[in-house]
Amino acid sequence: MKRSMLRVCSFIAIGAIIAAGTAWAAGTGGTSTHALSATKINGEVYVKASSLTSALGGTGTFDSKSNTYAYTPADIPSVIKKVSPSVVAIIGKPKDVGSADPRYALAHGTGVIIRADGWIVTNAHVVEDMTNLVVVTADGKKYDAERTHYDEPSDLALVKIKATKLPIAKLAATPLNVQVGETVVAIGTPVSFSLRNTATSGILSGMNRSISSAYKLLQTDAAINPGNSGGPLVNMKGEVIGINSLKFVEVGVDNLGFSIPADTVQYVTNHFFKYGHVKRASLGLSLEESWSALIGIPTSDPLTVKTVQSASAQKLGIKNGDLLYKVAGKQVSTIVELNELLKSYLPGQQVEVMLQMDGDLVTKKLTLVEG
Repeated sequence: MKRSMLRVCSFIAIGAIIAAGTAWAAGTGGTSTHALSATKINGEVYVKASSLTSALGGTGTFDSKSNTYAYTPADIPSVIKKVSPSVVAIIGKPKDVGSADPRYALAHGTGVIIRADGWIVTNAHVVEDMTNLVVVTADGKKYDAERTHYDEPSDLALVKIKATKLPIAKLAATPLNVQVGETVVAIGTPVSFSLRNTATSGILSGMNRSISSAYKLLQTDAAINPGNSGGPLVNMKGEVIGINSLKFVEVGVDNLGFSIPADTVQYVTNHFFKYGHVKRASLGLSLEESWSALIGIPTSDPLTVKTVQSASAQKLGIKNGDLLYKVAGKQVSTIVELNELLKSYLPGQQVEVMLQMDGDLVTKKLTLVEG
């Protein structure tokens, strides 16, 4: 029986990754310096209380009688209390139930309310093969739901329910300001639908990870399990810094979970609402990474053109075997780096590319296509 939606990955030779098992994918600490609004009077520096809570989370109250300000730092229970109302559980029937009893052949995952009128972001793989969707909110209310938007490259989708005045999650601002070692909390629906709004905590273990994905991911050691997919990864300010998407599962491997960063979530959902789909800009080229880039060794090796797909690229004389060094003045050595760079562009716009063609370095203006 297909009960959960947590993408699980396993190690194979030289660190390559394969999906395994059923359709699985996941679901302050910190001592960083913060710039706070302040005023200097007679040699003393006064910090705005609202600036303090905005930067660090927590709460504060001013007592006018004693002229004192009591600041309470954010803790894990307060973060969970703040974010949990915007986290929902999603359940439905998988298209292929095999020999299972159709009454009990169910799949489930997690979602995050991003608009008060019923818009919920989740993983694409959660709802990809799911029918008869039902959403259960944190207060126990049940809604019929519809998958409205779907984007496989980013593994993000939108689900809509007919509701108003829902509590929404706050996505962290972009560019994402996080650092390794920050305390984070994951909230979701692990293993069983009866375990809705389960919270786990850990740290942000790494950033800018390229793990079987089109875009960079965040890494965390917070426990994420089957059914956590589509749930939030939250910082101590109660901001969603990522949407939990996948994890490694292998004997001897522990606590390797990955989340789609908030900036990618905003990029994709903004396109969903504005265009109905992701208008993803592409160079119109099929590219291959160097051996060093493929296995994760830091490198400045260029990308190799394998096929020329767009008329714009063909008109510029780009051909198989040419080497791509820079796009918009920035060096690119991996497909993920290129995809991240192209998030700032739309199809039809022009971008400057530096290539090695017939042994010569040349710079050309290439018109982007939708890819």
